[in-house]
Amino acid sequence: MRALVLERKGELALRDIDLPNEPGPDDVRIAVHTVGVCGSDVHYYTHGRIGDYVVREPMVLGHEGSGTVVEVGANVKNLEVGDRVCMEPGIPDLSSRASKLGIYNVDPSVRFWATPPDHGILAPYTVHPAAFTYRLADNVSFAEGALVEPFAIGMQAAARARIKPGDVAVVIGSGTIGIMVALAALAGGCAKVIISDISDAKLAIAAGYPGIAPVNVANEDLAAFVSAQTDGWGADVVFEASGNPRVYDDMIKAVRPGGALVLVGLPPDRVPFNVNNAIAKEIRVETVFRYANVFDRALELIASGKVDLKPLVSTTYPFEESIAAFERAAEGRPADIKIQIIVDEGATG
Repeated sequence: MRALVLERKGELALRDIDLPNEPGPDDVRIAVHTVGVCGSDVHYYTHGRIGDYVVREPMVLGHEGSGTVVEVGANVKNLEVGDRVCMEPGIPDLSSRASKLGIYNVDPSVRFWATPPDHGILAPYTVHPAAFTYRLADNVSFAEGALVEPFAIGMQAAARARIKPGDVAVVIGSGTIGIMVALAALAGGCAKVIISDISDAKLAIAAGYPGIAPVNVANEDLAAFVSAQTDGWGADVVFEASGNPRVYDDMIKAVRPGGALVLVGLPPDRVPFNVNNAIAKEIRVETVFRYANVFDRALELIASGKVDLKPLVSTTYPFEESIAAFERAAEGRPADIKIQIIVDEGATG
């Protein structure tokens, strides 16, 4: 099967590679339509590793996907051939203690697309468990379906924050995940979300959504801005979605006494954390690793029209130009939020 293969750090190829193509009794085979280019995909391309996950042999990239079911296993009852779907890319061990606790995202044995040693889905077809494949509503496009995966991270973050109606939130970082977190926080009941970055282009995209107030921290102090917006009290929740190790002091300053910090972004190294100041405010700290049990809720919000992800698609590339798509993503253009690849608009079986 022809696929986009990361041969090694810095080297991509469109070539044939052996991939599973026969569904088991609980699986479906999917003709892949749209795949988003994620920051983790780009990081594997440019650095060859993320933490302990190291690319040691050729790996197919891509884990944000949508497509059409073209074959179903004998035990599958919830999906049919022809269904338009999106796919949750992590496959846990359903008998594990983590799965039984409902936190399968932290199952140590989870297999996750495009995470070494597991292949991703930038190929014409993929085989996936029906239990982690979700039918798209008629009014949800393939492009939106491929955005459910990053939006699910925002949903997980909002759930971990324990948002109450009328809360004021801060999101640090207005990249793809930052904006997804902001939208999920609004959907979860926040009255206002303040979002910060140093890119005016990204902040302008975020500010296009009602309820999101942008602040460029290259020109303005975040804590002072939040204080002015909250009568000196501080934000109920601060989400860290940039991965920048230098923002942790600002987070503690911006959150109100008894508020919550939700850590979403992955810093490249250990970060300093002022425990004394956090204790003095009795701040609650939550962490987010991927998501669990939120894909269906994310789809319901998108289908209802309460969350519009379409403005976040910056551009699309055909499958044959996948390498160019990754090269552009690696440039980190300020106005780019999500780049997507159309694998095969006409694949039917």
